[in-house]
Amino acid sequence: MTDKTTVPPEAPPNCELCPRLVTYRSQNRLNHPGWFNAPVPSFGDEGARLLVIGLAPGVTGANKTGRPFTGDWAGDLLYATLDKFGFSEGEYQARPDAMITNAVRCVPPKNKPVGSEVNNCRDFLMARIDALPKVQVLLCLGKIAHDSTLRAFDLKVKDHPFGHGSEYRVTDNCILLSSYHCSRYNTNTGRLTPEMFEAVFARANELLGR
Repeated sequence: MTDKTTVPPEAPPNCELCPRLVTYRSQNRLNHPGWFNAPVPSFGDEGARLLVIGLAPGVTGANKTGRPFTGDWAGDLLYATLDKFGFSEGEYQARPDAMITNAVRCVPPKNKPVGSEVNNCRDFLMARIDALPKVQVLLCLGKIAHDSTLRAFDLKVKDHPFGHGSEYRVTDNCILLSSYHCSRYNTNTGRLTPEMFEAVFARANELLGR
């Protein structure tokens, strides 16, 4: 677990931990001064029992809007599924059972963070988890989020391999559940279908006793 006195659950607006991401962020600020262009904070209620963990903000999605999974195709599918399974109420309104965050808080070039960037942001991820007193399910979207969350708990990736629908207990009170990422590429290629995605959320509901 992180030291809550030194690591906040959200990255500071001008975080400088990752030079490549700082440079990219600065370029985006120059090119698109009206966009958010900063580490994207988590979205949802502090009483959440479900924490959805994505990869990183998309350049024209969360990096533009300032809210995880808002403004792109991945968000359209995610929020529709959250709504279908009772984790949201109305358009994009979070209920106490859900919060959304990212393993990497700043937008990376070509949507691909490098290992050091994932590592640098992990303390914020663990602090975010620590700050949710009621969280019971961590739903990771994609292998990078899955692996980083495991490492946040000092668990070995080789002993907990990623797979769509994979499920591991990380503490006495918390389950790590994973899905293929709901990216347009994955849905267009058929790697992830809406039915597959919904099955993972149905399992989350079961684990939460909802």
